[in-house]
Amino acid sequence: MISQLTVFLENEEGRLASAVRTIADANINMQALFLADTSDFGILRIFCDTPQKACDALTESGFRARLIDVVCVRVDNNLMDYLNDNNINVEYAHCFISGDYAFDVLKVNDASLDVKLAAAGFDVCKPEDVYVTD
Repeated sequence: MISQLTVFLENEEGRLASAVRTIADANINMQALFLADTSDFGILRIFCDTPQKACDALTESGFRARLIDVVCVRVDNNLMDYLNDNNINVEYAHCFISGDYAFDVLKVNDASLDVKLAAAGFDVCKPEDVYVTD
């Protein structure tokens, strides 16, 4: 499992910029950012080099932020079939590219999914594969 920073944002002008500025001002490097929104609010999901530090900085600045455990797997065309065949429900998923690889990020209710996927031959990411530091 890896930690994904999740931030609840009111859908108001400048909120996204303020959250990102808070992270940058804390000398934290973001590797990926995803935003899902409705007319009233947005859910911002971030991978960064120091997720706990970013969560603390955002919370101290008045944002509603927390860390969520997710599984990150290098893209494999058989992944969704495996999840379906093993009755693993995906709460949400997104992808990103880093270097030469594409990654699937999965939020599931199975705390041992990373171990199960690795045993099944999938290339499961470790934190150092996702959190790039200088």
